[in-house]
Amino acid sequence: MIDAAEDQQVPQIYLITPPEIELSRFPSLLSGIMDEVEIACVRLALAAADEDEVSRAADVLRETCHARDIPLILDTHVRLVEKLGLDGVHLNDGARTVRFARKELGADVVVGAACGASRHEGMNAGESGADYVALGPTSDTGLGAGELAAIEDFQWWSEMIELPIVAEGGITVETVEQFAPFADFFAIGPEIWKSDTPLDALKALVAPLS
Repeated sequence: MIDAAEDQQVPQIYLITPPEIELSRFPSLLSGIMDEVEIACVRLALAAADEDEVSRAADVLRETCHARDIPLILDTHVRLVEKLGLDGVHLNDGARTVRFARKELGADVVVGAACGASRHEGMNAGESGADYVALGPTSDTGLGAGELAAIEDFQWWSEMIELPIVAEGGITVETVEQFAPFADFFAIGPEIWKSDTPLDALKALVAPLS
């Protein structure tokens, strides 16, 4: 399960894969990162809608992650999670399909929900059975409608709700510093994969957590 420890003071790192990966190279890159930085969870978030392509990637990355006791979560594709022996699913439509995913996958599989900048939608997702809620972006990415998750929402959530909350989207050194007291996880992906040295980029990004 993806849990925040009761006495946890430092947010954990939730790593998101690039939308396209080369299976001849990426597992080695991912292994190097996981061996250098403590990673709580990896999300396979491919842009591909082809089942065979997703399955091949999942088979390889499952071995890479599970060898290090790190859960592998699949983005969106609820029906493939059990088939591929994965640890959960990340949903991108707020609370809409949380109940369906929970019914399909059972109580022991992780169901996470991305709820944009809406604390209310996050609460609905939690009530529907989500194991965690992701809010974001935390800074302007130039994408979407431009609405940002407010630090006040994270602060309120950390004080009032036990369900783990993930800060995702537009993660910068500044937002890591600002949101660290209130977030249980930082979901990081696009912020590092554009670098020639993703490991160094990740270390620099999460330096305030050290």
